[in-house]
Amino acid sequence: MRRFVGALLIGLGAIFAVVAVGLPLYVAPAVTKLPYDMLPCPAAPAEQPSGCLKPTVAEAKQAQFLQIQTVDGKLVVEVNTADLRSTTEVIPQAQKTADEQAAGRLPDSAVVWQVYSSAVRVDTGVVVSGSSTELALDRVSGAAVNWSGQWISEAKDSKDTSIRYSDQLYKFPFGTEKRDYKYYDTDLRAALPMKFVSVEQVGGVETYHFLQQIPDTILNESADNIAVLLDRFAPDATSGKIYYRNTREVWVDPVTGAFIKVREQQFKELRPDAGSPVTLLNGDFVSTPDTIANSAASAKDNGFLLSAVRLYLPLAAGIVAALLLIGGGLLAARRPGPAPANGSFGDDLPEPSHRLRGGQPDNVGVGDPYGGN
Repeated sequence: MRRFVGALLIGLGAIFAVVAVGLPLYVAPAVTKLPYDMLPCPAAPAEQPSGCLKPTVAEAKQAQFLQIQTVDGKLVVEVNTADLRSTTEVIPQAQKTADEQAAGRLPDSAVVWQVYSSAVRVDTGVVVSGSSTELALDRVSGAAVNWSGQWISEAKDSKDTSIRYSDQLYKFPFGTEKRDYKYYDTDLRAALPMKFVSVEQVGGVETYHFLQQIPDTILNESADNIAVLLDRFAPDATSGKIYYRNTREVWVDPVTGAFIKVREQQFKELRPDAGSPVTLLNGDFVSTPDTIANSAASAKDNGFLLSAVRLYLPLAAGIVAALLLIGGGLLAARRPGPAPANGSFGDDLPEPSHRLRGGQPDNVGVGDPYGGN
C-alpha cells in the first residue's frame, strides 16, 4: 500500500513539475501578446465587461484652434479659443485579421486595429476635427507592421492609402526597456526618436517616462487647403506654409507597454509670404484623471496576471512538485519490516487472564463448548 501511495505522489509531483516548467515557457509568451479577441467597451451606462478597451481622453484648457464649419450655407473659417476634449477609441478587427492572415498578406504575429480620434469643443459639443485609420500592429512589440491594407482618413469619404506606419504609435512593447524608441507622428508621416527620461509613479503604477520633441517643421499640406486659409487670413499673400511643432510625453507601464498618461503640446501656424503669421492650433493636451485611473487599473490587473504566470504560479507549482516527489520517493523506497518467527507472535504480551496454572483453562462449566467433562 505504501508503494502504491508513493507511486501516486510521484506521478502528481511529475505533473506539478511539468506545470512549473510549462507556465513560463509556454503560457507566459502566449499572454504577453495583444489578443485577437479584444473588444471595445460599450457606451455608458451599459455594463463594462472585464478587459474591454475604454476610450482614452485628453483635454486642453483654453486652446486656440482652427474651426471650419458651414453656417447658413456659407463656409466659415475662424480661429477660436475654448477647452478641447480629444478622444481616441481603438476597435480591434478580429475577422479582418484572420482574413488577411489566411490570404498571406499579414503575418500571424500581427493584429489589425481601427482607431477613431476626434476633438470636441467642451462648451458646445461641436466636433472640431476627426480622423480614422486602420493599421496592423505586432502583437508583442506593439510596433506598426508593414501592411498593404493600412489607410488614414482625415476628410469625409476620403481614405489615404499611401500612409506607411512604422515603429511605436499606440503602445510600447511588452517588457518596455529604459532606452530610446521611435514614435510615429501622423502629421509628419514619419517616426522620430523618443527618449527615455525617468521612472515615475503615475496612478499607483511605476511608469517609464518618454519624451519626443519635434521642432518647427513644414507640413505637407494640400494646395487647396492652403488657398482657403490664405483667402481668409492673408488675402494679400500668394503663398504660405504651415509649420508644426510638438512636445510629446508618454508615461508607459513597462510590463504591458500600455500608456498610463499622455501629454502633447501641439502648435501649428500659417506663415504667409505677405502678412502676419496666424496660429491655427495651440493646445496643451493632457490625459484626464479618469483615463489615467482606468489605464492604471488595467495595467495593474494585467501586470498581476503576467507576474502570476511568469513567477508566482511556477514557483508554487515547483515547491508542491518537490514536496510530492520527495514524499512519494520516501514512501516508495521504504521496505516493510521482517515478518515475526513462528510461535513468537505476542510472546512479550502479558499473560491472558483466562489461562490457569499448569496450562489448564479456567471457568470450565456449563455452556462452555470447550470445557466438556
